[in-house]
Amino acid sequence: MTDAVKRDSRSNSGRGQARTRLARRAVIEAARTLFLERGYATTTIETISEHSDVPSATVYRLFSSKLGILKALLDTSIAGDDKPLAVPERPDVASMFAEPDPRKLLAGFAGITTAINQRTNDVYHVLVSAAGSDPGAAELLGELRHQRDQGQGQIARALARARALKPGLRERDAADLIHALMSPEVYRLLVADRRWTPERYQQWLAATLTQQLT
Repeated sequence: MTDAVKRDSRSNSGRGQARTRLARRAVIEAARTLFLERGYATTTIETISEHSDVPSATVYRLFSSKLGILKALLDTSIAGDDKPLAVPERPDVASMFAEPDPRKLLAGFAGITTAINQRTNDVYHVLVSAAGSDPGAAELLGELRHQRDQGQGQIARALARARALKPGLRERDAADLIHALMSPEVYRLLVADRRWTPERYQQWLAATLTQQLT
């Protein structure tokens, strides 16, 4: 294969990948709008295809099913982008576990949690509603809660290893407190229902985590 052919092949591959990313983004954004406006159960792939201007066959090829679209929507909302990198592996999150000051560590995770909840609040509500009648959505909700539990458990573990937990507070109990305080349900109660600003929620979360854990 000549150098020119190799360059053309790479160029075509790059254009194909760009088109795929654009199609995925269009489908995800159309699904977000439709799920919020019409609900998960009544939204069809055909409707998503029409609103995203992406052929149904392509939608199926990219996501396999409507549940696959919802999962991709959640993943990109949680991460803030479409990069294939899990939240715990992202530099801003991973670096927090190296923070020696427990107050700064908890304040940092309060900020990360606030940003994630801001991005996922409405989509998470769609998932919870769908889980009541759709077994696939219920399984996805269970997976999401398990991932959150695993990630937040690392915070309790880091505090325990640094001997920063309040005297008498076990690591397991600390993990339970973190799980409750950082939950999307508490965010929704305070920000969506009680009209707190995200900034006020973040300050409250950082202060309450510090008070309860250290």
